[in-house]
Amino acid sequence: MRLPAILVVLALLPAAAHAYESGSPESAGISRYTFAWPIGEDTPKPRGASTKGTAVTLDTEPAEEWKRLHAAGLSDFERDRRAILAMAGPYRVSFDFLEVARFDPALKPDAPYQSWGTEYVFVSEDREDFVALQHVLVMRMLQKDGSESEPFVTRHWRQEWRYEAEAALVYQGSNAWALKKIPEDRRRGTWLQSVYQVDDSPRYAAAGRWQHSDSFSTWISDETWRPLPRREWSVRSDYQVLVGTNRHTITPTGWIQEENNLKLALDDNGKPREAIPYLAREYGVARYERIRNYDFTQGTDYFNKTEPFWAEVRGAWTRISKTQGGFKLRKPVDQGQLFVPFFEYADRLADGEPFVVEDARSFIEKILRQSYLAPA
Repeated sequence: MRLPAILVVLALLPAAAHAYESGSPESAGISRYTFAWPIGEDTPKPRGASTKGTAVTLDTEPAEEWKRLHAAGLSDFERDRRAILAMAGPYRVSFDFLEVARFDPALKPDAPYQSWGTEYVFVSEDREDFVALQHVLVMRMLQKDGSESEPFVTRHWRQEWRYEAEAALVYQGSNAWALKKIPEDRRRGTWLQSVYQVDDSPRYAAAGRWQHSDSFSTWISDETWRPLPRREWSVRSDYQVLVGTNRHTITPTGWIQEENNLKLALDDNGKPREAIPYLAREYGVARYERIRNYDFTQGTDYFNKTEPFWAEVRGAWTRISKTQGGFKLRKPVDQGQLFVPFFEYADRLADGEPFVVEDARSFIEKILRQSYLAPA
């Protein structure tokens, strides 16, 4: 079973959140804790997921991907590749975000954000210097009568990794992206991570280097601008850009993504405003814990049937970026509901409609021009 496209994407954004709680600590009898604002402040209740998912079984044994990552005699390049590939697989995921510093004295405490889900991370592409991972959510909810719902399947975020990339598609603010060259001396030994929204429109990109030890492998990004995720724009209108860094850490039983974000307010010209441009800093932690004996069959079926279409969507974005050097969107993808036609087309493919590449390309071109791209 798939959620209607409009409900799916309004609830989901890359590395942000979804509206359902699956494999939640509450369903397993586990308490949740988070650091918060100083004692004595009127701390707001966390916001985020409200429904509960079915219990899952954590896989506590070191994964085969972890063992391959720690094989003897690997080159630095190959060990980096295996660290990226180790992020694939079945997971219970938790998302936690909290403002840890306020720079504007008038700013009120922001409610922490917490959400959960179950998803499979597929290896979409695997070439020598390029790896793409596609996240697909497969959610089973506990209903009011205690029964288990049919699985809800939807496409989540996508991450692409390129070794020593020559250019990156960089967010400029005001719904605009530009293709920027990366100087040769800055790209040696780096992997560029490009993150895409659920409809494969670009979100942000940043380069960094992998570091490996017997305890973990970790990648830390450069600082990058990114548009607001749903967990923010749905409740905040006082700033326009997240300026952040990411850390991905591979462990024996999963991986962790940490975000360190500044909340930046822009002026009417799209530049950081003069008075208190940075409102606050937030930390974010997404924990990907491997699970076993969870049925992701419906997610695999959706991925296999729709991936050819989404590959054409990505190809169209690539052509536009290279020929124009960037682009500007009419509206934010999720706020403007620009994604709806693409999700409806993919749903038809998932339901068994044959994929015809010429038809898909014509449809994608029309939708991008009519709905996504702002006039030059």
